[in-house]
Amino acid sequence: MTTGYADVPLWAAIVSAAFILLGAGLSLVGAVGVARLSTFYDRIHAPTLATSWGAGGMVMGSMIFFTAAEGRPVIHEILIGVFVTVTTPVTLMMLGRAAVYRDRSEQNPGALPKETSVDRADTVSNHKGS
Repeated sequence: MTTGYADVPLWAAIVSAAFILLGAGLSLVGAVGVARLSTFYDRIHAPTLATSWGAGGMVMGSMIFFTAAEGRPVIHEILIGVFVTVTTPVTLMMLGRAAVYRDRSEQNPGALPKETSVDRADTVSNHKGS
């Protein structure tokens, strides 16, 4: 089954193009923020909202275009938006925590314990025996 994408109504093409341009613009803002901001902590904030909202705009544009082209509701692109929306903040938190841990260990190296595999084995065997 072939679909003629040239037969998409003009209103659907304009609305989908607007959403895609909006999403691409927001993603571009996030990319520029990563390039322009000076510290790591500033850089991890720039792409998070831009990525989520940018992907959302592009997903909306895609849904509108293919719904009009196929003549049936095309909503499976929502999964893309859900995955991006869920994974982006989790990634931000993990990167932020790793950076805080790294910065704290560089500022005060004696404050964080440095365990070896032998130390862990001794600790486990001591707890089992008591």
